[in-house]
Amino acid sequence: MRILNLVHQYLPERVGGTELYTQAIARAMVARGHTVGVFHRSNRDDPGLLYRDEQGAAVWSASAGVMSPGQRFLASHRQAVLHGAFETVIETFRPDVVHIQHMMGLPVSIAQLLQRARIPYVITLWDFWWRCANAQLLTNDSQQICDGPTRTFLNCARCAVARAGASTGAAARLSGGLLRLPALPLVAPLMARRNALLDAIIRRAARLLAPTPFVAAWYVRRGFPEERVVVLPPALAYPDNITHHGDSGVLRVAYIGGLSAQKGVHVLIEAFAGLHGEAELWVAGDESADPGYSRVLRETASPNVRFLGRLDREDVWKTLAQVDVVAVPTLWYETYSFIISEAFVAGAPVLVSRLGPLADRVRDGVDGLLLPPGDVSSWRGALQSLVDTPGRLGNLRSGVRQPESLTEHAAQLEALLRGVTQELAAPEVTRSAP
Repeated sequence: MRILNLVHQYLPERVGGTELYTQAIARAMVARGHTVGVFHRSNRDDPGLLYRDEQGAAVWSASAGVMSPGQRFLASHRQAVLHGAFETVIETFRPDVVHIQHMMGLPVSIAQLLQRARIPYVITLWDFWWRCANAQLLTNDSQQICDGPTRTFLNCARCAVARAGASTGAAARLSGGLLRLPALPLVAPLMARRNALLDAIIRRAARLLAPTPFVAAWYVRRGFPEERVVVLPPALAYPDNITHHGDSGVLRVAYIGGLSAQKGVHVLIEAFAGLHGEAELWVAGDESADPGYSRVLRETASPNVRFLGRLDREDVWKTLAQVDVVAVPTLWYETYSFIISEAFVAGAPVLVSRLGPLADRVRDGVDGLLLPPGDVSSWRGALQSLVDTPGRLGNLRSGVRQPESLTEHAAQLEALLRGVTQELAAPEVTRSAP
């Protein structure tokens, strides 16, 4: 098969779970004998389309210049430069099937182009962007978990205005000042139109892939076609074996991920500040992504907190081999969390927020602990129990199971994509009237 992956951003410019997965599955499909491509939006300042070969996969990087958050939002409605770049790639690569990983900042006309060319596509629901423009179901004004758009979309408008840095009664400033809208009633129709455009893409997708049952159920409850939603847990390329460095006499806890408020890193740091006994917290993440938040973390951290900075993949595995526990104190609905899989590969149990899909991934008291999101005292109590009762950590470590390998996942995805292409090739059966 000729498989084209479509993603909103890509390595090395941006590093995240979706980007790492896109690269890993592209290489895995190349290894399985397929012709594979990746098309992604770049935020570089020179517009145009660049090509490179990446271990057998063709990678096209398309830029329409540096885009602000407002411009990324408006790009869903129309973006001629990115549309033209994708059209060039389709004509050059001629895919049998397209795997849409994400479309933030890409025009919906791309999917319409696929529909006209009768090229089937599947979509992986990596987050809640297909219903929530914020992608995270976390409000920008109150930082509360949201249930998605209301019928009027006024809650989405309020969130957009808050993100633009304005109060709900002031003018919303979107697209770096290029578009000025007054108050919420005028912003709401724009949010509604965005979702209507995305709904048209969803309705024509051959399959909708959900990383967890929670994500599948959430989207089905909001009108996504249940018969085409498939739960397919993802995987990354994991090392064959990781040797844990053994008991150091100090409880070592790692946080590895984004440094932003919705990730709840401040909750973990505050919990650590009150611990008694030998314990260390290692915080790994890119501090430049949100400098203000990172500065607060450093200012409030106790002496037993170490900041490791942004780690490459090799250093991630080295860090996991040295720690005893991995913490995921998120305050929003993570849809999968690859760091949980990576911790399990390293044999480390996890402490996670009892929130959304994470409660499905971790067996409380078996391979980790489920804790109330944002509850500093509960997190501190759980950490203190591991310090005071080392045997409990050993019991959790013995309960860790290895996640599915990338090879196993790629075989399942390959079968699904092949089935999709065969469905399109099958002759239509006409039913005679009774």
